[in-house]
Amino acid sequence: MPRGIAKDHDEKRAAIRKGAAGYFARHGYDRASMTGAARECGVSKALIYHYYDSKEALLFDILSTHLSELEEVLEEARDEGLPGLIRATLMAYENADAEHKLQLDALATLPAELQTPLIHSQRNLVAIMSDAVAKERGDLSPDRLRAVTMTVFGILNWFYMWHRPDRGLSRADYAALAADFVRGGIAAA
Repeated sequence: MPRGIAKDHDEKRAAIRKGAAGYFARHGYDRASMTGAARECGVSKALIYHYYDSKEALLFDILSTHLSELEEVLEEARDEGLPGLIRATLMAYENADAEHKLQLDALATLPAELQTPLIHSQRNLVAIMSDAVAKERGDLSPDRLRAVTMTVFGILNWFYMWHRPDRGLSRADYAALAADFVRGGIAAA
């Protein structure tokens, strides 16, 4: 008789995703191993392979979960306009620095069939932000709208590289500053 799913299956899987994301981000996905990920997570290599049949499957789950959660958060904040989307994005990035770094650095290492749904999620995130930018400045040409939208993501996506939670602006304060900065820039564009 096949073994049933453990009551804490989802929690264990989430813990493995989180631990492996940190390990992959610190060591570089291409140099990281499942053995190292298991060690980082405090579990056996056999347990990781119980949940994921390959390093690619684990990376895909990390990125898919991260992007799905971002999509959900941005969909919920859509009606709050550009400032709400900026705030929601930065808050969703909290405690997701490793996942975000992997999205930027490792997505392209996956086979095309695994990249496709992730790229679709990224494009959906861009479309949500682009709609909010267009509501601020409906007269932007498609090329300028895309450039402005990607500039907004540039302001948000590198936050994890320089922000130190115990120094300087809080995440919420930076979200307000970024929203003011972006709105001012859009008005002048």
